[in-house]
Amino acid sequence: MNTDFEKQFEALLSKYSELLLGEEDPKLQKKVKQWALYTHISKSMPALTKHWNELYPEGKEHMISIISEIKSLNENYRKQKNSNRPET
Repeated sequence: MNTDFEKQFEALLSKYSELLLGEEDPKLQKKVKQWALYTHISKSMPALTKHWNELYPEGKEHMISIISEIKSLNENYRKQKNSNRPET
């Protein structure tokens, strides 16, 4: 694969993670990548996701914890961002 493209795509993922969670962290970026891909698969091929969840229940639980963590971090970031806005 083109290494320039890989760097560009990682920059996109980094910025997306920052805008979503309010911070740049390689571990969080990996979780965001997993969350985004899992979410896309579950919407485009729900039967595949269901099969995977049944085949790997421990993986499903891990994915649930990643989803919960990202949701919580995003909510906290949005609250913090909104509380820092000046009132008009």
